[in-house]
Amino acid sequence: MLPEYLKLIDTETSGNRCDVTPLFADHAAFAALVDDITEAIPLSTYDFVAGIDALGFILGAAVAMRAEKGFIPIRKGGKLPVERQSISFVDYSGIEKSLELRADINLTGAKILVVDEWIETGTQINAAISLIEAQGGKIAGVATINMDENEATQLLREKYLCYQVWKEI
Repeated sequence: MLPEYLKLIDTETSGNRCDVTPLFADHAAFAALVDDITEAIPLSTYDFVAGIDALGFILGAAVAMRAEKGFIPIRKGGKLPVERQSISFVDYSGIEKSLELRADINLTGAKILVVDEWIETGTQINAAISLIEAQGGKIAGVATINMDENEATQLLREKYLCYQVWKEI
């Protein structure tokens, strides 16, 4: 059975995505979402939470705070004013984009839980994973509100522990 708070997500949008911001705006609903994620993935399995710019920042930072873990922001390309590692990808909209991570973050051997609010094609989360692994981090899991069903996300599910709150969409 789906959590009640998921009814706050606007599924009647004009684009390819649902809008989760009404859920984030409701304190009790947002807290329940964060609780569900932190309770589903054992705290001992990860050292840090990484969140993907922009809505993955909101959810990932909240999970990191609740889990009492550090937060690693994966930024949109062109945003970091320091030396960085960058990776390009084509997202669900068909537009080439990039993500970046500070080059001086030492993730060697660290176990990372990667969080994004919605995983459509899997290309963005795979780009974030590549950045983390390039800096020596190990992926402990992936957490999201929803992960669409497709070939790329099936590969994610086969390779990593994946948790999604919305299992019936």
